[in-house]
Amino acid sequence: MKNRLKVLRAERDWSQQDLAARLEVSRQSVNAIETGRYDPSLPLAFRIADIFDMTIEEIFLREEEPRAD
Repeated sequence: MKNRLKVLRAERDWSQQDLAARLEVSRQSVNAIETGRYDPSLPLAFRIADIFDMTIEEIFLREEEPRAD
């Protein structure tokens, strides 16, 4: 799943470790989410949205799948 996490974090001048501490997860988890290797659980996605004062939909972008017509 694509996301804006890295950009939002950079706008606040936070390191991955800073965000990880706020989310109470590992820095490796933040890195995996940012690079799209890991999709966060719904509770974690809500925590991320709360920290950035945004909605989940504003942070996590749906990847368009080809439609079968």
